[in-house]
Amino acid sequence: MFGADKGVAADAASLLDGKKLYIGIVQARFNAGVTDSLFQACYSELLALGVQAKNITHATVPGALEVPIALQAMAEQNTFDALIALGCIIRGETYHFELVANESGAGVTRISLDSQVPIANAIITVENEAQAIARQTDKGVDAARVAVEMANLLNGMA
Repeated sequence: MFGADKGVAADAASLLDGKKLYIGIVQARFNAGVTDSLFQACYSELLALGVQAKNITHATVPGALEVPIALQAMAEQNTFDALIALGCIIRGETYHFELVANESGAGVTRISLDSQVPIANAIITVENEAQAIARQTDKGVDAARVAVEMANLLNGMA
């Protein structure tokens, strides 16, 4: 929900410390104006949270349907504490929107559960380009924060 109260973890300061983390990002190139902005916001926030630039791996793929396979390849490397999926799916005139949104989302979730590597899913699904532009920065920042928090949470459970 846009403008939703996202809450704050009781131990947010320690969970949002990215200094020791390795993060992988997979960005869909389709709707590149939006996904490039998602990436820039995400990358900047990762740096602000202390993730070292050398510990961030960035890969691009053609579209949202290709994101899960690249995430799976990263997860199988056993190198990353968390992964981030970036993409933008804008509703068109056909059923294709639902197919891409549902399948990419299900793929991202399956990879995370199967690999036990947290994945922040910032593949935004919107009705039009204006909605995408309105969300691109916040969702990029959110993805970085979710990845760092979940990596620290799961690392603390190990």
